Amino acid sequence: MSQAIAAELAPTGTLRAGVNMSNFLLVTGKTSCGDPEGVSPSMAAEIAKRLGVPVSYVLYDTPRELAEASTRDEWDIGLIGAEPARAKTITFTAAYCEIEATYLVPAGSPFQSVDEVDSAGTRIAVYTTSAYGLWMQRNIKHAELVPADGLGSSLDLFIQDKLDALAGLRPRLLTDVETLPGARILEGGFTAVQQAIGTRPERQASAEWLSQFAEEVKASAFVQQLIDRFGVTGRLTVAPLA
Repeated sequence: MSQAIAAELAPTGTLRAGVNMSNFLLVTGKTSCGDPEGVSPSMAAEIAKRLGVPVSYVLYDTPRELAEASTRDEWDIGLIGAEPARAKTITFTAAYCEIEATYLVPAGSPFQSVDEVDSAGTRIAVYTTSAYGLWMQRNIKHAELVPADGLGSSLDLFIQDKLDALAGLRPRLLTDVETLPGARILEGGFTAVQQAIGTRPERQASAEWLSQFAEEVKASAFVQQLIDRFGVTGRLTVAPLA
């Protein structure tokens, strides 16, 4: 079975793994030979190992670029947040790990919970093409989303325009809040980014195999071991079994 899957999933003889380099929790560094290092690259390497083929990393600066490349035959698997907008051209497994998304608010903000932020007149800085940004575009009903083209620029926008909230992944906001006197991070989250493994929709047998792989590595504690190994314990969590 693995030989048949390898032929479908890695037709060039090498598993080309698309990796989002902007997620500092999933890519924590580079090896001495320049390959990405972290939870996502290690997941790709384990898939290649089980298929009996080498792995080659295809690097993207943003998740949007990785997702857009799905129609250009640049990668065989993509490690990225699963989102309905991306699922139009990518078939995803269930999540293998999750990252909570929440809000940072400035000093003196009246907001006490994440639910209060989606209110008329509220302006939220958000990296719009991130997984949580795509979720917000579908689900925020009353507040105004002020778009930014990256994590750093969303923080800059929040500060410069004196916005009411900054949306982001909790681990990143924990760093940002230290630079803003009086600012605080709200308890809880408005969503959790579902980090998953994607492949091309026509590769149905491979998609099923990848889904089984994702469930197995969660159940066996392999994902938790990667989280611990790369020092992101408490910031990444293993997703529930599907």
